[in-house]
Amino acid sequence: MLFFDSHDSFYHEPAGPAASGSSVTFRFRGTNITHAVLRAWMGSDILVPMKHESDDLFTAVLQVPEATGLLWYDFLLIYPNGTKTRYIAPKDGLGGVGHEDTHPDARDWAYQLTVYQPSFHTPAYMHGANIYQIFPDRFYHASTHATDIRTDRRLHADWSEDLNTGRNPEDTENDVLEFYRGNLNGIREKLPYLAGLGVDVLYLNPIFQASSNHRYDTADYTVIDPLLGTSEEFQELCSAAGEYGIHVMLDGVFSHTGEDSRYFNRFGHFPTLGAYQSRDSQYYDWYTFEQWPDKYRSWWGIHTLPEVRKNQKPYQNFMFNRTDGIVPRWIHAGACGWRLDVADELPMDFLRKLRKAAKSARRDAVVLGEVREDASNKIAYGEMRCYCTGDTLDSVMNYPLRTAILDFVSGKTDAQALVRLIRHQEEVYPAQFRYALMNLLGSHDRARVLNALVDREGQGLSKHEQNQLRLAPDEYDLAVRRYKAALSILCALPGCPTVYYGDEAGMTGGPDPFCRRAYPWGHEDAELQAFVQAKLNHRKHSHVLRYGYCTVQAPDAQTITIRRYLNGDTDALGHRNTSSAEEICTVRRP
Repeated sequence: MLFFDSHDSFYHEPAGPAASGSSVTFRFRGTNITHAVLRAWMGSDILVPMKHESDDLFTAVLQVPEATGLLWYDFLLIYPNGTKTRYIAPKDGLGGVGHEDTHPDARDWAYQLTVYQPSFHTPAYMHGANIYQIFPDRFYHASTHATDIRTDRRLHADWSEDLNTGRNPEDTENDVLEFYRGNLNGIREKLPYLAGLGVDVLYLNPIFQASSNHRYDTADYTVIDPLLGTSEEFQELCSAAGEYGIHVMLDGVFSHTGEDSRYFNRFGHFPTLGAYQSRDSQYYDWYTFEQWPDKYRSWWGIHTLPEVRKNQKPYQNFMFNRTDGIVPRWIHAGACGWRLDVADELPMDFLRKLRKAAKSARRDAVVLGEVREDASNKIAYGEMRCYCTGDTLDSVMNYPLRTAILDFVSGKTDAQALVRLIRHQEEVYPAQFRYALMNLLGSHDRARVLNALVDREGQGLSKHEQNQLRLAPDEYDLAVRRYKAALSILCALPGCPTVYYGDEAGMTGGPDPFCRRAYPWGHEDAELQAFVQAKLNHRKHSHVLRYGYCTVQAPDAQTITIRRYLNGDTDALGHRNTSSAEEICTVRRP
């Protein structure tokens, strides 16, 4: 019998990632073997003979290197007859109980140990915070004197009017030019509602001047889109939110700009000399032209989004300069930090400089990335990247957990699969990183979560068919039950439960733009709204739910049990608390 479980603190003590320079004790059980060696590598090999403690127990203490990054390890074993073998991690990459492999010289399927900076700290207000994501054009319109000088936008006068009204339903090119005129003052007017909901952090999708309603095609990083408001109104929003104890996090789109921008200026709408207009433009070196001016590198091949050369010093100075760089500038204006769009497409050196720029503007600024896979070992552009060592991101959007929860509550996987993913994240994410994870269910670039929960996301349908997609009453009822179960799990786990605007109101819809309809003020699902409010507020005021240790179990295939607790009078982040409270959440699949 050979046995090791990286998720169990008996075999891996202390459990989880390790601070550089610390030590970790490994225990391995094996019968009928004479020798066991812990083999680790982080550039070079580290071989640690394991002490034979008893009939089947072997132990070794590993001195963790001073360097940060990923350390890999397995176990080399020798049988009495001299046969050599190895014990490796499961091939799904999630750690836990492994198995024997008869190729002792191989290095694949090793266990992972994340080595992070001992000084790694993430903003305290993010730990266990309730996050609310707003797509600004569709949340709420307040009276404003803002005017739009563009003539190609369609401005809805009626907030309740649906998308695509009065146009060719198959014509999707101009969907991005439909505006409902939601604005910053509208968000400010709804702060009492958001505070009552239990929100701690507002995450705003892009708010800078742009051509589209989604504003991921930035036209000017220094200007709030006039339809949304002004710089002064942004500062007023941040100040007013602060009075409710709410922080405001901005969306940073730094991998590309819009073609219709003062930097590229393809259509000459801006007074500056853009890269498309002249090689003499100060912005020319921001972009990669294969054949100037019409053939250039763009984000995912989308010609409206010319890609930026992030390693160019002029671009980095524009972003990070302490005096007026974009990253510190908007933090000084009141933002608590940045959520970074497609963070895995930003070079690691760029992220390190961005982090320094943000933290120099505000010591507890947050830098949170959009990384859709495992953020501890993401391979991007041929490079293994670990975003949780303390020198780049504070945390990430937790898409793997989203998938695991939705799959469980909708019956696609069993409870053990969800438990396994949760334990894996505990194993590879440092506590500072893990307790600041943006744990989401819905988002602006996915079909509404209620649709996803009943497989009515609209894949394979035309835009016209997606627009007509509605849930039948029985589908909606099932989706709501499943959403309540999913949110209950989210609110019981470490990290930041995140609600996409309108999910609490019962909004439905297929993929964008139909997941971005206007918030149904006055037509909310009041019962669902009350449920979400109760869940978020209970969590907001529970020390153990925000900061406590966590264990998860699957009593059966349909049920997950989450226990949150303190270790003596100390929580998982080192806070001292005299409360002996314990929270146990048991969720059975609807």
